[in-house]
Order: sequence, then structure tokens, then C-alpha cells
Amino acid sequence: MKLIKSFAFAITGIKTCFAIEINFKIHLCCAMIVTTIGLVCNISATEWMIVISCIAFVTAMEMMNTAIEKLCDMVSKDFHPTIKIIKDVASGAVLLAAIGSLIIGAIIFIPKVFVLIKSL
Repeated sequence: MKLIKSFAFAITGIKTCFAIEINFKIHLCCAMIVTTIGLVCNISATEWMIVISCIAFVTAMEMMNTAIEKLCDMVSKDFHPTIKIIKDVASGAVLLAAIGSLIIGAIIFIPKVFVLIKSL
């Protein structure tokens, strides 16, 4: 029963992040686009594992960033230089994950898109 409650809390966290965080919605929209391109390009099982790992990593980082921001907002509503650093670093972590995933996506998809274009 405790395990089921843990999963329920986790699912609620995902739903909450989706409801309140526009960047999370953007990441999920990008994930759907990448998934569609992956299906069209018929990427390999290994490439799917890499793509899914990137999607999971970026969305998880966005959720952690949201959690950190909400915690900081709860600690202090006023401007605090240390809280600014915390929020900026958490946001930077998401950006690094997204840039890394974009580069990985380019390595996987650009050659396949060129092949598709040539075949038309």
C-alpha cells in the first residue's frame, strides 16, 4: 500500500508540474515532436534508448528546477541574493540538459533527415 501511495504522489507531482509550469509543457511538446520524427525516420533501438533518456533527463531536470523554485519562494518572498543564485543554478542545469539533448538529437536525426530528403 505504501508503494502505491508513493506512485500516486509521484503522478500527482507530474500532473502538478504540467498544470503550473509552461516550460514543462514546452519540453513535453518537443518530446512529442522528437518522437514523431523518430518514428518517421525509423531510428534504431539504441537511438530510441538515447532519445528516451534525453527526454526523461530534461523533463526530470525541469521538475527539479520547479521544485527548487517553489521551495525558494516558500522560504522567502523577498529578493535574496543567495536565493537568486540557487534559482539561477537550477535553471542553468535545465538549460545544460536541454542543450546536450539538442546536440544528441542533431547527431541522431540530421543524417536521417538528409537521407529522407534525398529519397524524395
